[in-house]
Amino acid sequence: MTSSTPHPAPCAPSPARRDAEATKAAIVRAARHLLARHAHTDITLKAVAERAGVSPPLVLKYFGSKDALFAGIMSFEADAEEVLDAPLERLGRHMVHHLLTSQAERGADPILRIVYAPLHREHGYVLRANFRTQVVRRLGDRLAGPDAGLRAELAVGMLLGLGVMYGIARGPHLRATAIADITDRYAPAVQAFLTPE
Repeated sequence: MTSSTPHPAPCAPSPARRDAEATKAAIVRAARHLLARHAHTDITLKAVAERAGVSPPLVLKYFGSKDALFAGIMSFEADAEEVLDAPLERLGRHMVHHLLTSQAERGADPILRIVYAPLHREHGYVLRANFRTQVVRRLGDRLAGPDAGLRAELAVGMLLGLGVMYGIARGPHLRATAIADITDRYAPAVQAFLTPE
């Protein structure tokens, strides 16, 4: 004998919950964008709010303070997930293409926030420590053979150099060259550190 009582349908997130999550995500994106271009001390909650399309009190409601907001922004976990998301034998190509595409489409790649670490004073120490642990060490843990840590640092250093030249110095020859062509030329040099012969 079966019961005629229907099972309750799973509850869908309420529209207010979805809106709150979308608003928090917009604030985080705005803060990350500004942190990739300005010193931490020069960024105001008003600037973050304006870029996110919300009011400054709403930023405080969700994050409590500027320091609390930026403590979360100092993490590279999600960025490392994206930039290292490829099999090791194709990772150099993926890293280069990802960085250039992020620069071209979004105006900055989140990994390049590390370049501004000296501007962020005490927050710069957190940024550097997170970068070394969450990006460089994570890459080094994937590498086989001798000097894995050194090779990871060299590969990431090459990537950052390209990012600085393309996105910050805005080298005219790089900017005028198709991303696929730059990737074809640059990726083998990065890959050589990841999987040396």
